[in-house]
Amino acid sequence: MTETPTEQPHFKRAINLFDAIMLVTGSMIGSGIFIVSADIARQVGSAGWLLVVWLLTGFITMAGAISYGELAAMFPKVGGQYVYLREAFGRLTAFLYGWTLFLVIQTGVIAAVAVAFAKFTGVLLPWFSVKNVLAKLGPFEFSSVQLLAIVLIVGITALNARGVKTGKLIQNVLSSTKLVALGLLIVFGVALGLNPEAIQANFADLWTASRHAAPGVSALTVPISGTALVIGIGMAMTGSLFSSDSWNNIGFAGEEIQNPERTLVRSMAIGTAIVTALYILINVVYLLVLPLQGSPDAATVNGRGIMYATDDRVATAVAESVLGPAGAYVLAVLIMLSTFGANNGIILSGARAYYAMAKDGLFFPGLARLNGAGVPGRALWAQCLWACLLCLSGSYGQLLNYVMFSVILFYVITIVGIFVLRRTRPEAPRPYRAWGYPLVPGLYVLLASAFCLILLMAPDTAEFSRRGLLLVAVGLPVYWLFGRGFGTKSH
Repeated sequence: MTETPTEQPHFKRAINLFDAIMLVTGSMIGSGIFIVSADIARQVGSAGWLLVVWLLTGFITMAGAISYGELAAMFPKVGGQYVYLREAFGRLTAFLYGWTLFLVIQTGVIAAVAVAFAKFTGVLLPWFSVKNVLAKLGPFEFSSVQLLAIVLIVGITALNARGVKTGKLIQNVLSSTKLVALGLLIVFGVALGLNPEAIQANFADLWTASRHAAPGVSALTVPISGTALVIGIGMAMTGSLFSSDSWNNIGFAGEEIQNPERTLVRSMAIGTAIVTALYILINVVYLLVLPLQGSPDAATVNGRGIMYATDDRVATAVAESVLGPAGAYVLAVLIMLSTFGANNGIILSGARAYYAMAKDGLFFPGLARLNGAGVPGRALWAQCLWACLLCLSGSYGQLLNYVMFSVILFYVITIVGIFVLRRTRPEAPRPYRAWGYPLVPGLYVLLASAFCLILLMAPDTAEFSRRGLLLVAVGLPVYWLFGRGFGTKSH
Protein backbone atom coordinates (compact mmCIF):
# COMPACT_ATOMS: atom_id res chain seq x y z
CA MET A 1 0.00 0.00 0.00
CA THR A 2 1.38 3.40 -0.99
CA GLU A 3 1.81 5.86 1.88
CA THR A 4 0.20 9.26 1.60
CA PRO A 5 2.35 12.34 2.35
CA THR A 6 0.78 12.65 5.79
CA GLU A 7 2.01 9.16 6.62
CA GLN A 8 5.62 9.89 5.78
CA PRO A 9 8.01 9.83 8.76
CA HIS A 10 9.01 13.30 9.88
CA PHE A 11 11.20 14.94 12.51
CA LYS A 12 9.46 15.49 15.83
CA ARG A 13 10.02 18.71 17.78
CA ALA A 14 10.61 16.93 21.06
CA ILE A 15 13.69 18.78 22.41
CA ASN A 16 12.95 21.65 24.82
CA LEU A 17 15.43 24.10 26.39
CA PHE A 18 16.39 21.82 29.29
CA ASP A 19 16.89 18.88 26.92
CA ALA A 20 19.06 21.05 24.67
CA ILE A 21 21.23 22.26 27.56
CA MET A 22 21.71 18.67 28.69
CA LEU A 23 22.73 17.72 25.13
CA VAL A 24 25.29 20.54 25.04
CA THR A 25 26.80 19.83 28.46
CA GLY A 26 26.60 16.05 28.07
CA SER A 27 28.31 16.09 24.66
CA MET A 28 31.07 18.40 25.90
CA ILE A 29 31.96 16.54 29.11
CA GLY A 30 33.56 13.22 28.21
CA SER A 31 36.87 11.95 29.54
CA GLY A 32 39.11 14.87 28.59
CA ILE A 33 38.70 17.00 31.72
CA PHE A 34 39.82 14.06 33.86
CA ILE A 35 43.02 13.50 31.86
CA VAL A 36 44.35 16.35 29.69
CA SER A 37 45.54 18.64 32.50
CA ALA A 38 48.56 16.32 32.92
CA ASP A 39 49.81 17.07 29.41
CA ILE A 40 48.96 20.78 29.78
CA ALA A 41 51.07 20.83 32.96
CA ARG A 42 53.99 19.28 31.08
CA GLN A 43 53.68 21.83 28.27
CA VAL A 44 53.62 24.98 30.44
CA GLY A 45 55.07 23.85 33.79
CA SER A 46 53.31 26.22 36.20
CA ALA A 47 49.94 26.61 37.91
CA GLY A 48 49.36 30.11 36.56
CA TRP A 49 49.86 29.13 32.95
CA LEU A 50 47.80 25.96 33.41
CA LEU A 51 44.87 28.14 34.49
CA VAL A 52 45.55 30.59 31.65
CA VAL A 53 45.24 27.72 29.15
CA TRP A 54 41.83 26.77 30.57
CA LEU A 55 40.66 30.39 30.86
CA LEU A 56 41.72 31.13 27.27
CA THR A 57 40.01 27.92 26.12
CA GLY A 58 36.85 28.98 27.96
CA PHE A 59 36.92 32.43 26.38
CA ILE A 60 37.45 31.07 22.86
CA THR A 61 34.70 28.47 23.31
CA MET A 62 32.22 31.02 24.71
CA ALA A 63 33.06 33.52 21.96
CA GLY A 64 32.49 30.81 19.37
CA ALA A 65 29.18 29.72 20.88
CA ILE A 66 27.63 33.18 21.23
CA SER A 67 28.76 34.11 17.71
CA TYR A 68 27.74 30.81 16.12
CA GLY A 69 24.26 31.31 17.60
CA GLU A 70 23.46 33.88 14.90
CA LEU A 71 23.77 31.22 12.21
CA ALA A 72 21.90 28.65 14.29
CA ALA A 73 18.97 31.07 14.70
CA MET A 74 19.01 32.00 10.99
CA PHE A 75 19.04 28.37 9.81
CA PRO A 76 17.44 26.13 12.46
CA LYS A 77 17.59 23.17 10.11
CA VAL A 78 18.67 19.58 10.51
CA GLY A 79 22.37 19.39 9.66
CA GLY A 80 23.58 22.35 11.73
CA GLN A 81 27.06 23.52 10.79
CA TYR A 82 26.87 21.76 7.43
CA VAL A 83 23.85 23.94 6.57
CA TYR A 84 25.48 27.16 7.82
CA LEU A 85 28.54 26.54 5.65
CA ARG A 86 26.38 25.68 2.65
CA GLU A 87 24.39 28.90 2.96
CA ALA A 88 27.48 31.08 3.45
CA PHE A 89 30.01 29.47 1.10
CA GLY A 90 28.22 26.93 -1.08
CA ARG A 91 28.02 23.18 -1.47
CA LEU A 92 31.74 22.38 -1.84
CA THR A 93 32.78 23.95 1.47
CA ALA A 94 29.81 22.36 3.21
CA PHE A 95 30.68 18.94 1.77
CA LEU A 96 34.33 19.20 2.83
CA TYR A 97 33.13 19.83 6.38
CA GLY A 98 30.62 16.97 6.27
CA TRP A 99 33.20 14.64 4.74
CA THR A 100 35.71 15.41 7.51
CA LEU A 101 32.95 15.14 10.11
CA PHE A 102 32.08 11.62 8.98
CA LEU A 103 35.63 10.46 8.36
CA VAL A 104 37.18 11.54 11.65
CA ILE A 105 35.67 14.45 13.61
CA GLN A 106 32.48 12.77 14.79
CA THR A 107 33.26 9.10 14.32
CA GLY A 108 36.81 9.39 15.64
CA VAL A 109 35.55 11.04 18.80
CA ILE A 110 32.82 8.38 19.16
CA ALA A 111 35.47 5.63 18.90
CA ALA A 112 37.89 7.34 21.30
CA VAL A 113 35.21 8.06 23.91
CA ALA A 114 33.92 4.48 23.68
CA VAL A 115 37.43 3.11 24.23
CA ALA A 116 37.84 5.46 27.21
CA PHE A 117 34.60 4.05 28.64
CA ALA A 118 35.90 0.50 28.17
CA LYS A 119 39.28 1.27 29.74
CA PHE A 120 37.73 2.79 32.85
CA THR A 121 35.33 -0.16 33.06
CA GLY A 122 38.50 -2.17 33.48
CA VAL A 123 39.13 -0.46 36.83
CA LEU A 124 35.98 -2.18 38.13
CA LEU A 125 36.12 -5.32 35.95
CA PRO A 126 39.77 -6.15 35.15
CA TRP A 127 38.72 -8.55 32.36
CA PHE A 128 38.34 -5.44 30.19
CA SER A 129 41.97 -4.68 29.41
CA VAL A 130 43.97 -3.88 26.28
CA LYS A 131 46.23 -6.74 27.37
CA ASN A 132 43.32 -9.20 27.25
CA VAL A 133 43.62 -10.12 23.57
CA LEU A 134 40.65 -12.17 22.40
CA ALA A 135 41.80 -12.75 18.83
CA LYS A 136 44.95 -12.18 16.83
CA LEU A 137 45.56 -12.24 13.09
CA GLY A 138 49.06 -11.20 12.11
CA PRO A 139 49.67 -7.70 13.48
CA PHE A 140 45.94 -7.25 14.16
CA GLU A 141 44.81 -7.77 17.75
CA PHE A 142 41.26 -7.65 19.07
CA SER A 143 41.05 -6.93 22.79
CA SER A 144 38.24 -7.02 25.31
CA VAL A 145 38.42 -3.21 25.45
CA GLN A 146 37.66 -2.99 21.71
CA LEU A 147 34.82 -5.47 22.16
CA LEU A 148 33.17 -3.40 24.89
CA ALA A 149 33.71 -0.17 22.94
CA ILE A 150 31.93 -1.63 19.90
CA VAL A 151 29.10 -3.01 22.04
CA LEU A 152 28.67 0.45 23.57
CA ILE A 153 28.52 2.20 20.18
CA VAL A 154 26.07 -0.34 18.76
CA GLY A 155 23.90 -0.21 21.88
CA ILE A 156 23.69 3.59 21.99
CA THR A 157 22.96 3.69 18.25
CA ALA A 158 20.14 1.15 18.67
CA LEU A 159 18.62 3.23 21.48
CA ASN A 160 18.76 6.43 19.42
CA ALA A 161 17.23 4.66 16.42
CA ARG A 162 14.12 4.19 18.57
CA GLY A 163 13.42 7.93 18.42
CA VAL A 164 14.65 11.28 19.66
CA LYS A 165 12.60 11.01 22.86
CA THR A 166 14.59 7.95 23.92
CA GLY A 167 17.88 9.65 23.12
CA LYS A 168 17.01 12.83 25.00
CA LEU A 169 15.76 10.90 28.06
CA ILE A 170 19.09 9.06 28.32
CA GLN A 171 20.93 12.35 27.86
CA ASN A 172 18.90 14.17 30.52
CA VAL A 173 19.50 11.47 33.14
CA LEU A 174 23.22 11.03 32.45
CA SER A 175 24.02 14.73 32.00
CA SER A 176 22.22 15.71 35.19
CA THR A 177 23.98 12.93 37.08
CA LYS A 178 27.47 13.85 35.92
CA LEU A 179 26.95 17.59 36.48
CA VAL A 180 25.99 16.82 40.08
CA ALA A 181 28.92 14.39 40.40
CA LEU A 182 31.40 16.96 39.08
CA GLY A 183 29.99 19.51 41.51
CA LEU A 184 30.48 17.04 44.36
CA LEU A 185 34.05 16.34 43.20
CA ILE A 186 34.77 20.08 43.50
CA VAL A 187 33.08 20.35 46.92
CA PHE A 188 34.78 17.28 48.39
CA GLY A 189 38.12 18.28 46.91
CA VAL A 190 37.98 21.65 48.68
CA ALA A 191 36.40 20.34 51.90
CA LEU A 192 38.55 17.25 52.40
CA GLY A 193 41.56 17.41 50.14
CA LEU A 194 43.36 20.72 50.70
CA ASN A 195 47.10 20.02 50.68
CA PRO A 196 49.18 22.88 52.20
CA GLU A 197 52.39 21.58 50.60
CA ALA A 198 50.79 21.42 47.15
CA ILE A 199 49.27 24.88 47.58
CA GLN A 200 52.65 26.33 48.53
CA ALA A 201 54.43 24.60 45.65
CA ASN A 202 51.80 25.61 43.07
CA PHE A 203 51.02 29.18 44.05
CA ALA A 204 54.34 30.49 45.39
CA ASP A 205 55.61 30.89 41.83
CA LEU A 206 52.74 31.07 39.37
CA TRP A 207 54.47 32.29 36.23
CA THR A 208 57.81 30.53 35.77
CA ALA A 209 57.03 28.45 32.70
CA SER A 210 58.90 25.33 31.64
CA ARG A 211 58.42 22.36 29.37
CA HIS A 212 58.71 18.82 30.76
CA ALA A 213 59.16 15.50 29.00
CA ALA A 214 56.33 13.01 28.64
CA PRO A 215 56.53 9.86 30.81
CA GLY A 216 59.11 7.44 29.45
CA VAL A 217 60.89 10.11 27.42
CA SER A 218 64.39 11.05 28.53
CA ALA A 219 64.71 14.82 28.17
CA LEU A 220 65.69 17.82 30.25
CA THR A 221 63.21 20.32 31.65
CA VAL A 222 63.43 23.43 29.47
CA PRO A 223 62.49 26.94 30.73
CA ILE A 224 60.28 28.72 28.18
CA SER A 225 59.28 32.34 27.62
CA GLY A 226 58.32 34.67 24.79
CA THR A 227 57.56 32.91 21.51
CA ALA A 228 58.32 29.48 22.98
CA LEU A 229 55.73 30.09 25.71
CA VAL A 230 53.11 31.20 23.16
CA ILE A 231 53.76 28.02 21.16
CA GLY A 232 53.63 25.95 24.36
CA ILE A 233 50.24 27.45 25.28
CA GLY A 234 48.93 26.74 21.78
CA MET A 235 50.08 23.13 21.92
CA ALA A 236 48.65 22.74 25.42
CA MET A 237 45.28 24.03 24.24
CA THR A 238 44.89 21.04 21.92
CA GLY A 239 43.76 19.00 24.93
CA SER A 240 41.64 21.69 26.58
CA LEU A 241 39.88 22.60 23.32
CA PHE A 242 39.20 18.91 22.65
CA SER A 243 37.68 18.62 26.14
CA SER A 244 35.53 21.70 25.44
CA ASP A 245 34.36 20.68 21.97
CA SER A 246 30.98 19.38 20.75
CA TRP A 247 29.09 22.45 22.02
CA ASN A 248 27.85 22.87 18.44
CA ASN A 249 26.26 19.41 18.19
CA ILE A 250 22.83 20.64 19.27
CA GLY A 251 22.63 22.57 15.98
CA PHE A 252 22.57 19.31 13.99
CA ALA A 253 19.10 18.59 15.41
CA GLY A 254 17.60 21.97 14.47
CA GLU A 255 14.28 20.59 13.19
CA GLU A 256 13.72 18.53 16.35
CA ILE A 257 13.96 21.49 18.72
CA GLN A 258 11.04 23.45 20.11
CA ASN A 259 11.27 27.19 19.34
CA PRO A 260 14.68 26.61 17.73
CA GLU A 261 15.45 30.27 16.98
CA ARG A 262 15.69 30.93 20.73
CA THR A 263 16.45 27.50 22.14
CA LEU A 264 19.54 26.85 20.01
CA VAL A 265 21.22 30.11 21.01
CA ARG A 266 20.31 29.89 24.69
CA SER A 267 21.28 26.22 25.07
CA MET A 268 24.70 26.73 23.48
CA ALA A 269 25.42 29.82 25.59
CA ILE A 270 24.14 28.35 28.88
CA GLY A 271 25.58 24.88 28.35
CA THR A 272 29.00 26.21 27.33
CA ALA A 273 29.08 28.59 30.30
CA ILE A 274 28.25 25.77 32.74
CA VAL A 275 30.95 23.48 31.37
CA THR A 276 33.56 26.25 31.21
CA ALA A 277 32.94 27.21 34.85
CA LEU A 278 33.11 23.56 35.97
CA TYR A 279 36.36 22.96 34.08
CA ILE A 280 38.09 25.96 35.62
CA LEU A 281 36.90 25.05 39.13
CA ILE A 282 38.00 21.43 38.71
CA ASN A 283 41.49 22.56 37.69
CA VAL A 284 41.65 24.82 40.74
CA VAL A 285 40.79 21.76 42.86
CA TYR A 286 43.56 19.79 41.13
CA LEU A 287 46.02 22.52 42.15
CA LEU A 288 44.74 22.63 45.73
CA VAL A 289 45.15 18.87 46.19
CA LEU A 290 48.23 17.87 44.16
CA PRO A 291 51.51 19.60 43.32
CA LEU A 292 51.69 20.46 39.63
CA GLN A 293 55.26 19.23 39.21
CA GLY A 294 56.47 15.77 40.10
CA SER A 295 58.53 12.80 38.98
CA PRO A 296 57.33 9.96 36.74
CA ASP A 297 59.32 7.54 38.91
CA ALA A 298 57.70 8.54 42.21
CA ALA A 299 55.72 5.92 44.12
CA THR A 300 52.96 8.20 45.50
CA VAL A 301 50.28 10.38 43.89
CA ASN A 302 51.81 13.47 45.52
CA GLY A 303 55.26 12.51 44.29
CA ARG A 304 54.05 12.12 40.70
CA GLY A 305 52.06 15.33 40.86
CA ILE A 306 49.60 16.50 38.22
CA MET A 307 51.99 16.28 35.29
CA TYR A 308 52.95 12.65 35.93
CA ALA A 309 49.69 11.24 37.28
CA THR A 310 49.45 7.53 36.40
CA ASP A 311 48.24 7.23 32.77
CA ASP A 312 47.55 11.01 32.96
CA ARG A 313 44.50 10.29 35.16
CA VAL A 314 44.69 13.50 37.19
CA ALA A 315 41.14 13.28 38.55
CA THR A 316 41.74 9.71 39.72
CA ALA A 317 44.91 10.80 41.52
CA VAL A 318 42.96 13.62 43.23
CA ALA A 319 40.18 11.21 44.23
CA GLU A 320 42.71 8.75 45.65
CA SER A 321 44.34 11.58 47.60
CA VAL A 322 40.98 12.66 49.06
CA LEU A 323 39.16 9.32 49.46
CA GLY A 324 41.98 6.79 49.57
CA PRO A 325 42.04 3.68 47.34
CA ALA A 326 38.25 3.77 46.97
CA GLY A 327 38.66 7.06 45.09
CA ALA A 328 39.85 5.25 41.97
CA TYR A 329 36.61 3.25 41.84
CA VAL A 330 34.47 6.34 42.44
CA LEU A 331 36.18 8.15 39.58
CA ALA A 332 35.92 5.12 37.30
CA VAL A 333 32.13 5.10 37.76
CA LEU A 334 31.94 8.86 37.18
CA ILE A 335 34.01 8.65 34.00
CA MET A 336 31.95 5.71 32.74
CA LEU A 337 28.78 7.79 33.21
CA SER A 338 30.45 10.78 31.62
CA THR A 339 31.73 8.96 28.54
CA PHE A 340 28.44 7.07 28.05
CA GLY A 341 26.52 10.36 28.16
CA ALA A 342 28.98 12.12 25.85
CA ASN A 343 28.73 9.36 23.26
CA ASN A 344 24.94 9.38 23.44
CA GLY A 345 24.87 13.09 22.59
CA ILE A 346 27.51 12.80 19.86
CA ILE A 347 25.87 9.77 18.24
CA LEU A 348 22.41 11.37 18.36
CA SER A 349 23.64 14.59 16.75
CA GLY A 350 26.11 13.56 14.06
CA ALA A 351 23.75 11.41 12.02
CA ARG A 352 21.61 14.49 11.27
CA ALA A 353 24.48 16.07 9.32
CA TYR A 354 24.91 13.04 7.06
CA TYR A 355 21.13 13.02 6.51
CA ALA A 356 21.29 16.67 5.38
CA MET A 357 24.19 15.93 3.05
CA ALA A 358 22.32 13.02 1.50
CA LYS A 359 19.23 15.22 1.01
CA ASP A 360 21.45 17.58 -0.96
CA GLY A 361 22.70 14.73 -3.15
CA LEU A 362 26.18 14.87 -1.62
CA PHE A 363 26.20 11.58 0.27
CA PHE A 364 24.75 8.08 -0.07
CA PRO A 365 21.09 8.57 -1.06
CA GLY A 366 19.86 5.89 1.33
CA LEU A 367 20.94 8.05 4.28
CA ALA A 368 18.35 10.69 3.35
CA ARG A 369 15.53 8.68 4.94
CA LEU A 370 13.83 8.77 8.29
CA ASN A 371 12.74 5.56 9.94
CA GLY A 372 9.33 5.00 11.48
CA ALA A 373 10.46 6.70 14.71
CA GLY A 374 11.18 9.92 12.82
CA VAL A 375 14.99 9.75 13.06
CA PRO A 376 17.65 9.16 10.34
CA GLY A 377 18.11 5.50 11.18
CA ARG A 378 20.31 4.61 8.22
CA ALA A 379 22.60 7.56 8.89
CA LEU A 380 22.85 6.46 12.52
CA TRP A 381 23.89 2.94 11.50
CA ALA A 382 26.36 4.18 8.85
CA GLN A 383 27.99 6.35 11.52
CA CYS A 384 27.98 3.35 13.88
CA LEU A 385 29.69 1.11 11.31
CA TRP A 386 32.51 3.53 10.58
CA ALA A 387 33.09 4.32 14.28
CA CYS A 388 33.27 0.56 15.01
CA LEU A 389 35.79 0.08 12.21
CA LEU A 390 37.91 2.84 13.75
CA CYS A 391 37.74 0.96 17.06
CA LEU A 392 38.95 -2.20 15.31
CA SER A 393 41.73 -0.46 13.43
CA GLY A 394 43.07 1.37 16.46
CA SER A 395 43.67 4.34 14.16
CA TYR A 396 41.21 6.58 16.02
CA GLY A 397 43.99 7.51 18.47
CA GLN A 398 46.21 8.72 15.65
CA LEU A 399 43.31 10.47 13.96
CA LEU A 400 42.51 12.41 17.13
CA ASN A 401 46.05 13.76 17.19
CA TYR A 402 45.09 16.05 14.34
CA VAL A 403 41.32 16.19 14.58
CA MET A 404 41.43 19.43 16.59
CA PHE A 405 43.15 21.24 13.73
CA SER A 406 40.31 20.33 11.37
CA VAL A 407 37.64 21.09 14.00
CA ILE A 408 38.94 24.59 14.76
CA LEU A 409 39.63 25.31 11.09
CA PHE A 410 35.98 24.70 10.22
CA TYR A 411 34.80 26.71 13.24
CA VAL A 412 36.87 29.65 11.94
CA ILE A 413 35.37 29.31 8.45
CA THR A 414 31.86 29.07 9.95
CA ILE A 415 32.28 32.20 12.08
CA VAL A 416 33.66 34.04 9.04
CA GLY A 417 30.35 33.03 7.45
CA ILE A 418 28.61 35.49 9.81
CA PHE A 419 30.52 38.37 8.20
CA VAL A 420 29.86 36.98 4.70
CA LEU A 421 26.10 36.63 5.27
CA ARG A 422 25.84 40.09 6.84
CA ARG A 423 27.17 41.40 3.53
CA THR A 424 25.42 39.06 1.06
CA ARG A 425 22.06 38.77 2.88
CA PRO A 426 21.68 41.95 4.91
CA GLU A 427 17.87 41.75 4.90
CA ALA A 428 17.63 38.09 5.97
CA PRO A 429 15.75 37.56 9.26
CA ARG A 430 18.14 37.29 12.20
CA PRO A 431 16.23 36.29 15.34
CA TYR A 432 19.53 36.61 17.20
CA ARG A 433 22.49 38.77 16.27
CA ALA A 434 25.95 37.74 17.44
CA TRP A 435 26.67 39.50 20.73
CA GLY A 436 29.56 41.96 20.46
CA TYR A 437 29.63 41.88 16.65
CA PRO A 438 32.07 42.47 15.00
CA LEU A 439 34.53 42.44 17.94
CA VAL A 440 33.67 39.09 19.58
CA PRO A 441 33.37 37.05 16.33
CA GLY A 442 36.51 38.81 15.07
CA LEU A 443 38.42 37.91 18.23
CA TYR A 444 37.32 34.30 17.86
CA VAL A 445 38.57 34.18 14.26
CA LEU A 446 41.87 35.80 15.28
CA LEU A 447 42.58 33.58 18.30
CA ALA A 448 41.38 30.34 16.71
CA SER A 449 43.39 31.07 13.55
CA ALA A 450 46.47 31.70 15.71
CA PHE A 451 45.89 28.31 17.33
CA CYS A 452 45.74 26.61 13.92
CA LEU A 453 48.90 28.46 12.83
CA ILE A 454 50.77 27.33 15.96
CA LEU A 455 49.77 23.72 15.27
CA LEU A 456 51.07 24.04 11.72
CA MET A 457 54.39 25.53 12.92
CA ALA A 458 55.18 23.63 16.14
CA PRO A 459 57.50 20.63 15.51
CA ASP A 460 55.41 18.27 17.67
CA THR A 461 52.12 19.03 15.89
CA ALA A 462 53.04 20.20 12.38
CA GLU A 463 52.91 16.73 10.83
CA PHE A 464 49.52 15.93 12.35
CA SER A 465 48.09 19.30 11.31
CA ARG A 466 49.24 18.85 7.74
CA ARG A 467 47.63 15.43 7.70
CA GLY A 468 44.46 17.11 8.92
CA LEU A 469 44.62 19.46 5.94
CA LEU A 470 45.25 16.48 3.66
CA LEU A 471 42.13 14.75 5.01
CA VAL A 472 40.09 17.81 4.08
CA ALA A 473 41.77 18.03 0.65
CA VAL A 474 40.99 14.37 -0.12
CA GLY A 475 37.36 15.43 0.01
CA LEU A 476 37.79 17.39 -3.24
CA PRO A 477 37.89 14.35 -5.58
CA VAL A 478 35.29 12.64 -3.40
CA TYR A 479 33.00 15.65 -3.88
CA TRP A 480 33.43 15.32 -7.63
CA LEU A 481 32.61 11.59 -7.47
CA PHE A 482 29.50 12.12 -5.34
CA GLY A 483 28.38 14.97 -7.60
CA ARG A 484 28.66 12.75 -10.68
CA GLY A 485 27.26 9.65 -9.00
CA PHE A 486 24.28 11.18 -7.27
CA GLY A 487 23.67 14.33 -9.22
CA THR A 488 22.71 17.60 -7.55
CA LYS A 489 19.58 18.53 -5.72
CA SER A 490 18.16 21.87 -4.76
CA HIS A 491 17.89 22.97 -1.20
